[in-house]
Amino acid sequence: MYKNILLAVDLGDPNSWSKSLPVSIEFAKLFGATLRVMTVVPDFGMSIVGSFFPEGYEQKVLEQSRQKLHEFVSKNVPDDVSVQHIVGHGAVYDEVLRIADEVSADLIILGASRPRAGKFLLGPNAARVVRDAECCVHITRS
Repeated sequence: MYKNILLAVDLGDPNSWSKSLPVSIEFAKLFGATLRVMTVVPDFGMSIVGSFFPEGYEQKVLEQSRQKLHEFVSKNVPDDVSVQHIVGHGAVYDEVLRIADEVSADLIILGASRPRAGKFLLGPNAARVVRDAECCVHITRS
């Protein structure tokens, strides 16, 4: 049923993957799918913000994120699951949607924290991905 599963994680927030990672692994094994694990490094936006960081800082952060993603996958994903590592750069929802399209994902899996009483059903990134994705989206609550 699914051949390309995209799992988006925030490496700095275990709540973003503590429930979605096991679901992703189970689906990948069940369907013999490739699990594409991605994280997103935000860009610095306006040039005035970027001017506060040393030259080359953004590239350094991207490379560190790649290394951390590989470590994360090695530690948390079994060897019998086919995995691709992806580091996006920009707004989370834009990058998840762009990468999903690029890898022909047929399922996106995201973790979403429970909203506070009387607030939104989903956070802004998850809501935008659900609204705009051209494939199935599975949200796990943390």
